[in-house]
Amino acid sequence: MSPRTTPSRPRRLDLTTVFGLLLSVGLIIAGHVLEGGRAQSLWQTAAAVIVFGGTFGAVLVSFSFAEIRHAVASLKHVMLQDRRSNDDMLATIGRLAVKARKEGIMRLEDDAERVDDLFLRRGLALAVDGATPATVRTMLEGESLSRYDAEEAPARVFESAGGYAPTIGILGAVMGLIHVMENLSDPSKLGAGIAVAFVSTVYGVGSANLILLPIGTKLRAHAARNARRREVLLEGILAIQEGLNPRLIDQKLRGLLAAEETKPAPRLRGRAA
Repeated sequence: MSPRTTPSRPRRLDLTTVFGLLLSVGLIIAGHVLEGGRAQSLWQTAAAVIVFGGTFGAVLVSFSFAEIRHAVASLKHVMLQDRRSNDDMLATIGRLAVKARKEGIMRLEDDAERVDDLFLRRGLALAVDGATPATVRTMLEGESLSRYDAEEAPARVFESAGGYAPTIGILGAVMGLIHVMENLSDPSKLGAGIAVAFVSTVYGVGSANLILLPIGTKLRAHAARNARRREVLLEGILAIQEGLNPRLIDQKLRGLLAAEETKPAPRLRGRAA
């Protein structure tokens, strides 16, 4: 009997991300109001154009349009939870290990084609085709490294934007003060210039530390989590190829998963130190 593969599961909204964003922005605005300010005073069109337009322009200079588009598409990993279960992954490997031990690894050819996880599918195909364990490890580690770099790239876009925004906010503040100095003889125009100066700083620092940098952090965590998952899959494939007892494979992989939770970043061979 062929082992069944784990069906893909729909993602759901990550309420932690939504709550964190609303809480941070909401409390800052609430504090402003409690001090006697008006929420409306935090909206300045000129300041928004300077900070957000300038930041976007700096990002365009730093990255290609394809990289920026990829970064925008990756926002789904920030707002949606990854519902893949480690237990499901271990169960799939366990079923494959049982069949390989009873009937031989060549009998996994059809099962490999039905596996949802592309990395696991590729690894099983290599094992079935007779590649040596060293070859399987080298090829899959190289693929995992390439995928990690691709998944980490969007984080660099948002982190760069988070670095530009505060500086451009200061630039907006200076421009607002220039406007104030030019209109010292007309008190009616001083308020607008001062507002742009201070609100530009708020936009720059706030967008960087409340939105852009946290997004970059979460995307890096997503890339690292996927790399750790691939590392466990690789060890599972090699264990199946070696013909280990399915119970030993399960214990080994559960031990790796427990150890991986303490790792700050994936340990991939071939990655420059």
